[in-house]
Amino acid sequence: MCSIVGLQGNVKADDIVKMLKVSKDRGPDSSGIFLDRIYTDIDLDEFTDDKSYPIAFGHNLLSIYDSNERVSEPQPVSNGNLTLVFNGEIYNFKTITNLLSKVGVEKEILSDAEALLYLIECYNKQDLVRAIQMATRLVDGDYAFAVWDGENLGIARDPLGVKPLFFAQNDNLKGFASSRQSLKVIGFDEIETLKPEHILFNWNDIAPAQPIHEKIFEGDVSKIGKLLKLSVVKRIDGLSEVGVIFSGGLDSSYLALLLKEISQNIPLKITLYAVGAQGSHDIESAIYASKFLNLELKICEVTEELVRESLPQVVNAIGDDNLMKVGVGMTTYLATKMVAEDGLKVAISGQGADELFGGYKRYLESFVNDTLNYDIRMDISDMHHVNLERDDACSMLNSVELRLPFLDKKLVELVMNIQDNKKIVSMHDDMRKSILRKIAFEEGLDYEIAYRPKKAAQYGTGIDKILRKKILKDTDISQYL
Repeated sequence: MCSIVGLQGNVKADDIVKMLKVSKDRGPDSSGIFLDRIYTDIDLDEFTDDKSYPIAFGHNLLSIYDSNERVSEPQPVSNGNLTLVFNGEIYNFKTITNLLSKVGVEKEILSDAEALLYLIECYNKQDLVRAIQMATRLVDGDYAFAVWDGENLGIARDPLGVKPLFFAQNDNLKGFASSRQSLKVIGFDEIETLKPEHILFNWNDIAPAQPIHEKIFEGDVSKIGKLLKLSVVKRIDGLSEVGVIFSGGLDSSYLALLLKEISQNIPLKITLYAVGAQGSHDIESAIYASKFLNLELKICEVTEELVRESLPQVVNAIGDDNLMKVGVGMTTYLATKMVAEDGLKVAISGQGADELFGGYKRYLESFVNDTLNYDIRMDISDMHHVNLERDDACSMLNSVELRLPFLDKKLVELVMNIQDNKKIVSMHDDMRKSILRKIAFEEGLDYEIAYRPKKAAQYGTGIDKILRKKILKDTDISQYL
């Protein structure tokens, strides 16, 4: 996870520096800039340049990999006429590098950014947009990136929008960034979100031929468990330690169970992180589930004082004072704060399971009206600018990258094509997510955990109650926007 920024027009280097400074939490380990050439490992407080440029990129690095096989490399990166900034993870990195070596790329490629750069170059026959389309078809990952060939600019986002990407234009400049704040700081007002799998090519939006939520085929229920485990495996490749955002409910407990199974074969330390007021539903559930799983649990006890202290950062980060969003965002913020305090940079989250498997209570009405499949597909297509951007913004306040196994592309495509009555069995199915509960139980999860009723994070942690009954009495939280 990193921060990428860019401007085109009459660009001042100082503006790129400003954009990087306000998004430094996203990548505290290194900063780089592309102007007429690439400057890496710069000190943002010391860097000065008073010239103007037609285009400029910036990058803040969150360094996760450091081995002989893979590193988190300072960016921007370039080769020939191509320059690229990249935010995210390529989960089939080894497959891509093996492919590149077979087609004649002699350079030893150790970073995701370089792997993508050289892959685009392989397809770039004076048609950059086609090269981007061909390259991203081969990439399995969560990403947002921008690439410049000296004449054309291409900006792209992963198929589900796990990694954020915003853009804006005014009379003098066009810009993109991983955070809204990076665009606001230099005066952009109307900021847009690039849709998942779209390419912004020379500032013209190019949609995919068929978005992921429109793919229709006959889904095979028997493949769900295998695909989810493979998704988890991909997301911890190269890591020796990982955190889990943990509520003790079905989704996070099943992921923790899979991680524990994986750790039997590779060295992997797993720590669970739970948030909640004393005696709250989520804390009691997390304690029970952690004991069943025999995994270490760390708890952040939520108090009125802690909520008041965290409000300004959370409300500002998500850009919204909606109590539901604030409550969920604060849960992510407090959990990842513990993760960061333990020196970890990656946490696994169960985000996406409710949309995919029909977990929300409102899906009962969809089931009755025979619109469940359609409503799930629409929620999947929309969640990038609702839940995903909120959680990303809150976790990156602590420089922690969230990885979301339930939002693996192949798993999402499969589960969206599973019959409705496998997810919700009847109009009286208050549990919902029937097929996921069944698979988790069969894989070894305790019945009480697998069939525990869902409780939304803002309620299960007790944060919503503190906000409504104590803080809103004397505080207008919109002041923090």
